Amino acid sequence: MTDQHDPRDNRSRTRILPMSLCVGPGGQIEGSDDKVLQAGVDYLHRLGGGTLHIQPGTYRMRNALYLRPGVHIVGSGMETVLQKEPSTCSALICDSDWYEAQVRVADPTGFDPGCGIVLRSQHAGALQVIKDTVTAVEGDVLHLSRRLEKNAWLAEGATAATLFPLLTAEWVDDITIEDLVLDGQRDTNEELNGNYVGGVFIQHCNRYAFRNVVSRNYNGDGFSFQVCDDIHFDHCIAEGNANLGFHPGSGSQRPRFSDCQARGNSQGIFFCWGVTDGLAERCLLSDNSAYGSSIGHRDTDNRLVDCTLENNGRHGLLFRQPQSDFRGAHRNAVERCLFRDNGKDGEGVAIEFEGAAHDVLIRENHFVDSGNGVQKIAVRLSAEATGTRIEHNTYEATRSELITKPSQTP
Repeated sequence: MTDQHDPRDNRSRTRILPMSLCVGPGGQIEGSDDKVLQAGVDYLHRLGGGTLHIQPGTYRMRNALYLRPGVHIVGSGMETVLQKEPSTCSALICDSDWYEAQVRVADPTGFDPGCGIVLRSQHAGALQVIKDTVTAVEGDVLHLSRRLEKNAWLAEGATAATLFPLLTAEWVDDITIEDLVLDGQRDTNEELNGNYVGGVFIQHCNRYAFRNVVSRNYNGDGFSFQVCDDIHFDHCIAEGNANLGFHPGSGSQRPRFSDCQARGNSQGIFFCWGVTDGLAERCLLSDNSAYGSSIGHRDTDNRLVDCTLENNGRHGLLFRQPQSDFRGAHRNAVERCLFRDNGKDGEGVAIEFEGAAHDVLIRENHFVDSGNGVQKIAVRLSAEATGTRIEHNTYEATRSELITKPSQTP
């Protein structure tokens, strides 16, 4: 047989072309639940990575979709909805110790093989959470996928509930998620905070890109990432979530939010502990019940640029009270932002400082009250916030441009 290739092109052909796999109605793997999505992700992971294309449809999520290295997720826009099923909760009726792999519940109704589960209890006065998957149900016994690593004791009020993130990962890097909707069905699910779950919950993960992803109606956070570096959001929306819209969590470096929206949450963007070198640009943070954005414990060197913060209940932007000068939110910058009608449920303050936040720059912003007397004060500065530069801002129908509070030091 004659070789038809150009003999001058004899370079070895060793590059592996990653696979694209389509799942959902009419796809290569058909179905409309979390198991179908997980099967596609795991199939591609076995081949070293690839792209999972999710067909239009509503996917009933009884467990999280666990992300795998090298597998990128692409939906079909607003027609691809990953919807959390209603949660159920039951008290445990027997102690389980940290080395066991099952729990007994008062009512097993609503727990099925494959469902996500959290075990909650109050240990030493603090919430303790164990996350797992149910592998089998025998009477009132729920079998788990691995041995417990903590105790679940009746004396500490242990319960089991079908609560989980919709997308999740730990110690998984380099992922892209695009063009889909995450719906938490807030009215039919219990609340659990963003240190454990959310529409998205990732921990110890780096270099993620979310594009055109909506996380809505979750009874907790919309997007939560803890100890994660270089997590980027482009044209994403967090809407109607019970707690935080975007939650760059403790120790996260260089988060970026471009052209995003956080509407109708408790807070829009909540910079947690030790978040540094973050950037929010051209974002809309509106109608959040507490704050458009909040910056606190060692959240330093972050920037809000060309953003709109409007109609937020207490403040447009809050610099939280640190426990010491060292733990303050230093060297942050707020530039060319619009602050409009913030503070209807508070004292009408657009930017509030609580305690020490040194060397903050507030420049070229526009402060507006639309005429209802909601946003009365542009900036309320604490005496401990030294080095603050407030320059070249403009004010429209604002009663007070700057109020300085007396020192809180005894």
